[in-house]
Amino acid sequence: MQVRVLYFATLRQRLGIIEELLDLDEAATVADLKAAVARFHPQVESSLKTAIVSVNREFAFPEERLYGADEVALFPPVSGGADPSPTHLQVTDEVLDFNALISSIILPTTGAACVFSGMVRARTEGGHLPETEHLVYEAYTGMAQEKMRQVADEMRSRWPRVEGIAIVQRIGRLDAGTPTVIVACSAAHRDSGVFEAARYGIDRLKEIVPIWKKEVGPGGEVWVEGEYRPQPGDRTG
Repeated sequence: MQVRVLYFATLRQRLGIIEELLDLDEAATVADLKAAVARFHPQVESSLKTAIVSVNREFAFPEERLYGADEVALFPPVSGGADPSPTHLQVTDEVLDFNALISSIILPTTGAACVFSGMVRARTEGGHLPETEHLVYEAYTGMAQEKMRQVADEMRSRWPRVEGIAIVQRIGRLDAGTPTVIVACSAAHRDSGVFEAARYGIDRLKEIVPIWKKEVGPGGEVWVEGEYRPQPGDRTG
């Protein structure tokens, strides 16, 4: 059977391709797919040891069987329904508008909002590059938006008094000083969990949402990869 495989971040850059069709045995598993990629592309064999696999935009594990219609993606560790509460989830290449995002999660009962924003540092102590001219953010957009929904659901499960949630990640080239991500929560009162929920949201985003960044500076360029490995509990179904 033929399986469509998408590559992201370091894997895409090293291979020089965005996607390809791989011929696999009918009973092939995720582990078999990784082995096939290593055979066809030995230059990324070492990276495949830590690469994460998703099947149909959900985390997949070595023993799982593949089928010809599956959409499979390989990438490094990442740096729904009728919900009456406002939820704004987006991956965008446009400038982040703080006021618009806050307005999107405000209800008549809202009396407090907590906003976290990350931005591009020009200097980093102990980082991959001490000086950064710009970052390049890349995302597996379809899966990223679905995992953002999962993060928002987890936030509401832990802090049920939170009313609105916004999670927005910017991608593309971003210069030093540019906001890259916003996680915002609204609620009736400041003691309703908005601070804790916003902190959880950004931490969880960096664990399970497939978004990567490449640091570019006078000393060269380097993809920044995380260390978190998805667990069965990180799946939504």
